[in-house]
Amino acid sequence: MSDTSDTPPFGRALCAMVTPFTPAGALDLNAARKLADRLVTEGCEGLVLSGTSGESPTTTDAEKADLVRAVREAVDGRASVLTGVSTADTRHTLRLAREAERAGADGLLATPPYYSRPPQAAVEAHFRALADATDLPVMLYDIPARTGTRIEPDTLLRLAEHPRVVAVKDCAYDLLSTQKVMATTDLAYYTGCDEYVLALYALGGTGYVSTVANVVPAAFRAIVDAYDKGETSEAARLQRRTVPLTDLMMNAGLPGAVTAKALLSEVGLPGGGPVRAPLQPADRDAVDGLRVAYEKLLSA
Repeated sequence: MSDTSDTPPFGRALCAMVTPFTPAGALDLNAARKLADRLVTEGCEGLVLSGTSGESPTTTDAEKADLVRAVREAVDGRASVLTGVSTADTRHTLRLAREAERAGADGLLATPPYYSRPPQAAVEAHFRALADATDLPVMLYDIPARTGTRIEPDTLLRLAEHPRVVAVKDCAYDLLSTQKVMATTDLAYYTGCDEYVLALYALGGTGYVSTVANVVPAAFRAIVDAYDKGETSEAARLQRRTVPLTDLMMNAGLPGAVTAKALLSEVGLPGGGPVRAPLQPADRDAVDGLRVAYEKLLSA
């Protein structure tokens, strides 16, 4: 079973929370509080704000800080609150980190600087500057499909020596390299790929950061709970039952922020509503398919 002898730095069951907006496109802090409360009530042990699913490229620095304050108030110590500080500019990232610390975040999530595709020495320097900028623990986010730059295993091994680099959100789709780093460091590994929740957990991972959990948080929490109880066959069944919804939400051509918000709206849960351009809302056919998969999962 997964090693749970040590307390995970941010919990096991984390949600990459969407950022609610009003119909006019403004940040909807009231909806964010309601969504955060529901997610924690239904099993999330941590919330990750202002990531890809949180539409961070289209929210302002002030909105990011306001979101941290509102969600921290809503969860009231019941869950960890992390916030994304990823930008293409190290100076900007450090500024966001300091603002997040002042706003009350429990941790930071950061990708390598995107678009410029810096070499590994520059990636390492960027993350070291971030880890030195505040007293907050850092979760490194390895998602080369979006950033264009991998955090190579050797870079992770060196960064693991920093006392505030404590975790990795793994979306590299390279389980061999992941296991090499896990075997030689104390980094807490979280999968950011919903289809790999059980796979990484069974290999000794710490947990997950899930986008699909915006809609069905209890379904993903049940996977790790079953595994921790030694019910490995049941954990596998619970993982498999999430696959149709995960496939439609994350692998059908629409971003997770779009599908999550569309489905939340469709079933009357907090957090749904508009996305910000350049994202566009899901069409009716996509929403209908999402609803069918959602209802099948709940009845499985």
